[in-house]
Amino acid sequence: MAAVELLPREYGYVVLVLVLYCFLNFYMAAQVGKARRKYKVFYPTMYAVESENKDAKIFNCVQRGHQNSLEMMPMFFTLMIVGGIRHPLICAALGVLYIVTRYFYFTGYATGNPQNRLSIGKYGFVAIMGLMISAISCGINLLIA
Repeated sequence: MAAVELLPREYGYVVLVLVLYCFLNFYMAAQVGKARRKYKVFYPTMYAVESENKDAKIFNCVQRGHQNSLEMMPMFFTLMIVGGIRHPLICAALGVLYIVTRYFYFTGYATGNPQNRLSIGKYGFVAIMGLMISAISCGINLLIA
């Protein structure tokens, strides 16, 4: 517990934002499950083939929206955890921004038109850049302290 006592009190916001992202992930996974049943794409098939399924594109868009979020999750979590040590409130705010943009990225992608993922979803990279700067600041501070 000694290490936890060294964290700023506001680090709790970072933890709560990370848990919030887990809820978003559950939501996206449920949407993929619904799409699997609706478009008849059964496990273990990851992506539908257009020559075999007339709804392949829309299913693949739902699947891809979730998959992309899973691909980005390790970087998001790492940057939140590290940057939040030094800048917990900034990282928590950037994390909420990122989660909101990921929701719109996913729902836009799930329309079947991949371009729709970018209307608000593209701003997620602003949050990631801010988190990167926060993590760099944390690293530099550890080196010079």
